[in-house]
Amino acid sequence: MTRDFYEVLGVSRDSSTDEIKKAYRKLAMKYHPDRNDGDKVAEEHFKEASEAYDVLHDPQKRSSYDRFGMAGLKGGGGGYGFHPFDLSEALSMFMRDFGGMGGFDAFFGGGQRTRRSQRRGQDIRVTLKLSIEDVARGTNRKIKLKTLHRCKACDGTGAEAGAAPGPCTTCGGAGEVRHAQQSLFGQLVSVAACPTCNGEGTVVTDPCVECRGDGRVRTDSVVAIEVPPGVSHENYLTLRGKGAAGPRNGPAGDLLVELDVAEDERFERRGDDLVYDLPVAFSQAALGSEFVIPTPYGDETIELPAGAQSGTVLTLHSRGLPNVNDGRRGSLFVRVQVWTPTTLEPELKELFERLSELEGDPPLEDTLGRRIWNKMREAFGS
Repeated sequence: MTRDFYEVLGVSRDSSTDEIKKAYRKLAMKYHPDRNDGDKVAEEHFKEASEAYDVLHDPQKRSSYDRFGMAGLKGGGGGYGFHPFDLSEALSMFMRDFGGMGGFDAFFGGGQRTRRSQRRGQDIRVTLKLSIEDVARGTNRKIKLKTLHRCKACDGTGAEAGAAPGPCTTCGGAGEVRHAQQSLFGQLVSVAACPTCNGEGTVVTDPCVECRGDGRVRTDSVVAIEVPPGVSHENYLTLRGKGAAGPRNGPAGDLLVELDVAEDERFERRGDDLVYDLPVAFSQAALGSEFVIPTPYGDETIELPAGAQSGTVLTLHSRGLPNVNDGRRGSLFVRVQVWTPTTLEPELKELFERLSELEGDPPLEDTLGRRIWNKMREAFGS
């Protein structure tokens, strides 16, 4: 039979959450397996205290337990579900709620856990310059890197052929060293990577002549990079494991590719959309005309209707840039800019004077401006 959880922790039913936590910590310190040399009775007490704490420190589980007892945890009341803890669950919960391994070592002075580590290779950052056409279609590039790679002579072990790394005499192969001191809370232990083996637990006594025991040599390599369509300067690519090799067969770092999209003087980019300013002469705007427009996919011909005003926007759908997520292309907006000559030849001046006598009064300025502004808002979806 499962004992009453309040009785297990030695607290009253009106105890606060902080009081429950303190009671559990006291019992956990007393019965933790690392302080009792594998004593099975202590281990059972530790699991029992952990079960009680798991329920009583959770307000919903505690309320259900108070009303229905164990039945409330098994589905009869609140229906939260409950099963007895195994040792790994109890240890995991304790380290989660009391600071992980750092808190665990501070309370208990360590245990017999070892923490060998392999040092990871460095990440490498490169910048890849792209044009607007590269963004539109995507591109494949190859870049040449000079970085650290696994030594072929020793296969990355750092040891001369036929030799093998031996255990570190400083840490005994654990990869870490511990320093203990007494405090009001008991024995406090600080844990750090072994300075002799850098946390690996082994040392090379007969180093490879090619890599001098590091397991790596600096060589050239070529890396292929696939850039998807639609990227921008805000994006970057991460190629896992394409960075520098780690010492003595440690995991390789990553290759981080920063994208530098060059400004294109022809276009103004607005997300997936592009804006192109089309300068037209007064006569072309008045009479209408055809123009060849550049796009990221090649030139296209558009027709400017007669009577086009400065600020008129023509839309070429799906001639913008693809969205990097779904591939849908934006639009290319052609913004008409009516060009007015600053100087007039006598013959041209005479024609304009004649024109001014024939043309009627222009529409009210505010009406014309509002019409152009509405067209701009419709074009850019604002």
